[in-house]
Amino acid sequence: MKSEGFLPNNSTLSALMLCYADNGLFPKAQALWDEIINSSFGPNIQIVSKLIDAYGKMGHFGEVTRILHQVSSRDFNFMHEVYSLAISCFGKGGQLEMMENALKEMVSRGFPVDSATGNAFIRYYSIFGSLTEMEAAYDRLKKSRILIEEEGIRAMSFAYIKEKKYYRLGQFLRDVGLGRKNVGNLLWNLLLLSYAANFKMKSLQREFLEMVEAGFAPDLTTFNIRALAFSRMSLFWDLHLSLEHMQHVKVVADLVTYGCVVDAYLDRRLGKNLDFALKKMNMDDSPLVSTDHFVFEVLGKGDFHSSSEAFLESKRNGKWTYRKLIATYLKKKYRSNQIFWNY
Repeated sequence: MKSEGFLPNNSTLSALMLCYADNGLFPKAQALWDEIINSSFGPNIQIVSKLIDAYGKMGHFGEVTRILHQVSSRDFNFMHEVYSLAISCFGKGGQLEMMENALKEMVSRGFPVDSATGNAFIRYYSIFGSLTEMEAAYDRLKKSRILIEEEGIRAMSFAYIKEKKYYRLGQFLRDVGLGRKNVGNLLWNLLLLSYAANFKMKSLQREFLEMVEAGFAPDLTTFNIRALAFSRMSLFWDLHLSLEHMQHVKVVADLVTYGCVVDAYLDRRLGKNLDFALKKMNMDDSPLVSTDHFVFEVLGKGDFHSSSEAFLESKRNGKWTYRKLIATYLKKKYRSNQIFWNY
């Protein structure tokens, strides 16, 4: 264009630069960026955001730092947003030191740390940092009087779960405040899970009662955490009481709930009593899983649950119901037992 006497405008240069960056042609993208940043027009926040994202995806974090410093030196009115974008980019890439430096620079220039940035910090330290580093980041968040949000709670909890630090998980949840209503039952469910993980049944029951007394209504995940623990410990009476409680408060069972019953009875070779155990449950419902996924990170999936997911994925037998799944599963178990005894 330039050779023919045409001067491309800012929009054309920006589009071409992003095209180069998205296709890995970074030297050409850098040359156009330098031209745009030094022009009388300058870039807008949307262009800067897309360019940082492109560099971040390819791991070119040094270039993100260069962009940050170039934009900072021009004192654009969207500088605060650029710092937030850079912090997020470094965090996603696990570049915790760069993320820290960008935050310190942002604060030194008088920009506040907002809730989104503070909570993002927690998430990235949960994923890429040690538990000690994560806890230090959480302490800084509290000192800033920023409330940890649901994503941050989940990220920190998952970090504790991954390391099997259930006592520290419980301490963290109590520190956040079990009375918080804006995250639903998340805090209580995670606390119950911290006891179910080590099958501390008395503590599990005590905290469940405290949850109800505090005004929180148990949901499906609450019931299934308890049901899984009862099932693994072969506590049939407690399991049945929990199922009756679910029905009383109109919480609909899912595949996990049915699996707790099936696995408990078959593990104890009480398959003949299964019809009695399931008689009050709606066997003709379509199977689904509505339990929060963090439960499986701690307690795993039962055999019936795992087998049923394989059946459902096959899609060979038309419309599935719990009745059909259980019948298919029992046939499978019967055949495997026959093969075992034939050997």
